[in-house]
Amino acid sequence: MRNWLTSLLLILTALSLSGCGYNTFQTQDEQVKASWAEVLNQYQRRADLVPNLVNVVKGYATHEKDVFIQVAEARASVGKIQATPELINDPAAFAKFQAAQRDMSGALSRLMLVAENYPQLKADGVFRDLQAQLEGTENRITVARKRFIDAVQSYNGTVRQFPSNLTAMVMGYKVKASFTVDNEKEISKAPKVDFGSQPTPAPAQ
Repeated sequence: MRNWLTSLLLILTALSLSGCGYNTFQTQDEQVKASWAEVLNQYQRRADLVPNLVNVVKGYATHEKDVFIQVAEARASVGKIQATPELINDPAAFAKFQAAQRDMSGALSRLMLVAENYPQLKADGVFRDLQAQLEGTENRITVARKRFIDAVQSYNGTVRQFPSNLTAMVMGYKVKASFTVDNEKEISKAPKVDFGSQPTPAPAQ
């Protein structure tokens, strides 16, 4: 009985306050869902590039088996995760998703570094086209992640702030998981995958 009265009091309190936040929650929740869908779209674009990219590199770098295995394993790990809209409401599942994508990024970086040892591969037109597509996709991922982070930050702020936090309590709105970065200054930078120029030689001693 007491719990029911407490819930009723919270409802009446939330509804009696101007700016209780219900409509704001609806808007921000839709923004989070839309930005999350775009993140998934760009990660899928990257995953779709991987088989073709690996096949081209294999044509020149037949001895780089360890790198190919790492890429295959990373892609398989990404594919095992059910990246549903509900995933962002589960911090543990979201952390696994983020770790899998981080491993995929690392494996792709190692794959692209192989090109440094194979000048003919770097000159291959198909490889250069895939390289450009990968670079563009990484840029899109960076932008999509940033928009998602901003959307979640706004939503979570509404969940925590008074008086909208009362509405959150009554309606069951909880904070959502978001991406974390080791260096916040790097969030606006996509991984560099341009092998079109040679490194500058060190000055003579």
